[in-house]
Amino acid sequence: MTTRSRSFTFADAEQTARQAALLAQVLRRGDVILLSGDVGAGKTHFARSAIQSLLTLPEDVPSPTFTLVQTYDTGDAELWHADLYRLASVQEVEELGLIDAFETAICLVEWPDRLGELAPSSALSLTFSQGQLPDSRSVVATWQDDGWTERVMAW
Repeated sequence: MTTRSRSFTFADAEQTARQAALLAQVLRRGDVILLSGDVGAGKTHFARSAIQSLLTLPEDVPSPTFTLVQTYDTGDAELWHADLYRLASVQEVEELGLIDAFETAICLVEWPDRLGELAPSSALSLTFSQGQLPDSRSVVATWQDDGWTERVMAW
């Protein structure tokens, strides 16, 4: 499989939120987005914005740092938001039921390095870092599955 990539720069938190909402509109059941980057790089803000844009009824979207997984009903598909930062082993990932959710739900996964070999090869990976300006973010999207190509290029 060929790995493809595309780089983005988001000027501030508002643009990051808008871009998350735009990407969220093309997500479908079985899509997995792996969100990587240092603490404070914008992963949770991006995920929150994507989730809020898909909810039929507005609700608070807390970080799943302590609960590990939060689930939401988008009307079209269940959405799982996972934060794996506190996990110590791949076995803990399996116990969460996340692997099954990769097939049946939309999944946004922070700290995907904790997945190890369980990370789906069909996922879209987004790597966040601080941009050159104080509030800006750089995001590198990488994917191997051809199903992402048109969607990422249109994003």
